[in-house]
Amino acid sequence: MVRVTREDRGQLVLVAAAVLALALVPIAFAYLQLGYHADVRASVEYDDPQRNAERLLERSVYEASADVQGEYDWWQRENVVRDVRDGLQPGLETLRSARVESGTAYEVSYNRTAAERWAGDNCPSGPSREFGPCEAIDGVVVQERADETDVLAVVVDVRVTTERGWSQSTVVVRSVGETADSS
Repeated sequence: MVRVTREDRGQLVLVAAAVLALALVPIAFAYLQLGYHADVRASVEYDDPQRNAERLLERSVYEASADVQGEYDWWQRENVVRDVRDGLQPGLETLRSARVESGTAYEVSYNRTAAERWAGDNCPSGPSREFGPCEAIDGVVVQERADETDVLAVVVDVRVTTERGWSQSTVVVRSVGETADSS
């Protein structure tokens, strides 16, 4: 039988603690080298005011244009444009006041010239298509399809002002909810 004194017991506990500490060093090093970090893309995208504006515009254009699709004849296209712009108004007001308290301000205006250019470059046409004329009215691009007015896109200028500066872009939002172009 081996007799262990208090001094020996204390030294044994001290040696065991030192061995345990040495075993944890590689684990701590591995954690620091390969440790968890947030999803950089998601956090950058969330903090990107321009992208936030585009997402809100996509949702608003989709909702506003869905309400009028198939409801108006081609000769009533100006009524369609009026209804789409009226339907967009709550979304634009939300955007304009969305992050003011955090120092971000949005200015949104329709871009008639860019809408006309987009309509000329992107409206489906040609011999294999059965679509009618395409027209840009007050920043909203519409096309005649089966004698009905179909909303194709809305073109707006977005100016974002933050404490770091400002940026401005022209955003083309298709009525199906995807951003067609941003410059």
